[in-house]
Amino acid sequence: MRHSFVKVTIFGLALALSACSSTASDSGRVAGEQAEAETQTKTEGAYMVYLGTNGAADAESIFIYNLNAETGELTQRGAAKGGARPTYLAFSEDRRFLYAVNEKGDFDGGKSGAVRAFSVDQQTGQLTSLNQVASKGTGPCHVSVDEQNGMVLVANYGGGNVAALPLQPDGTLAAATGVGQHQGSGPNKDRQEGPHAHYITPDPANKFVFAVDLGTDEVLGYRYRDNKLVPNEPAVAYACQPGSGPRHMAFHPSGRYAFVIHELNSTMAALAYDAGKGTFTEIQTITTIPASFKENNQCSAVKVSADGRFLYGANRGHNSIVVYAIDEATGRLTQVQLMSVGGDWPRDFTIDLTGNILLVANERSHNVVTFKIDKATGKLTPSGHQVQVQGPMCPVVVPAFD
Repeated sequence: MRHSFVKVTIFGLALALSACSSTASDSGRVAGEQAEAETQTKTEGAYMVYLGTNGAADAESIFIYNLNAETGELTQRGAAKGGARPTYLAFSEDRRFLYAVNEKGDFDGGKSGAVRAFSVDQQTGQLTSLNQVASKGTGPCHVSVDEQNGMVLVANYGGGNVAALPLQPDGTLAAATGVGQHQGSGPNKDRQEGPHAHYITPDPANKFVFAVDLGTDEVLGYRYRDNKLVPNEPAVAYACQPGSGPRHMAFHPSGRYAFVIHELNSTMAALAYDAGKGTFTEIQTITTIPASFKENNQCSAVKVSADGRFLYGANRGHNSIVVYAIDEATGRLTQVQLMSVGGDWPRDFTIDLTGNILLVANERSHNVVTFKIDKATGKLTPSGHQVQVQGPMCPVVVPAFD
């Protein structure tokens, strides 16, 4: 009997252990599936895209998306009323505040556009308007943040000038402390009848500020004095080819080079940067479109990959992104690809923070299209993902809030 009892006990124990093992296995599988799902959700929501548009004053005009940086899929998660035509956006370094131009010409009873400040909810990423100040010129089209010097910088296309707006501790903006009014014109009488400031940015060391003027064919240099922008000496940091219509610029991560894209003659200039003097010297100028393309083309934006190996530029008309390899020893460019943007009139584009995805805002076809980036070659392939939105203008990618 004792023998049988031992057998039964051992058999029962085996069954119990088997059941426990099966339960543990099932629990582990479920836990694993849950962890995988949570990881997938976290990956998909790890980055967010804020999209400025040419929307109306009383409409939702800044749209917020989750970005899957592996696939390029965009999923809308919110929207905000950004005022009339918030066509360009810029974040503070800590992502607590967002600044948007209002590209118009009649703010607060004067001939000026505006810049609006938003607070960003650190849990949801949703926007709350804080205040709005005059840009001190009509048609503000570009904004950047110079936190080291406590300024938001704005370029006014219609006014042909630039302004510095002091940052306040609560993220709001104070009235402009000074305005840099550009002078001159260019040979293209339809587009260069006067100055048209199109882009403004601090240099990598925050020592100088550079404004790109389409109307005068110049990159103009500024410094700060008594919390105001004053012209550098020399004031013209780089004189572009007459009639070329420079629009945007981008610095190389090394700080040794900058690249200027020209709207009116479809060229890209590679420049050597003298960080001591705040001036540029031409290395090379190269076309952005095929020689066989004779239709209207107007270049828009330019971006450098984070590793400094590749340069990207947008063609409106040819409707493509041109890709160049950068010789990091010389700054010279070699074209490696022209990729269709999958839409019409690419107003702007950006590269996500992983370097995996390039996002293009096609203004006239009302879509944002994403592309996968081959980090070895710089080449683009369509991701198969896009979203429809009215008048997309400026996408900005930031880490997700949680």
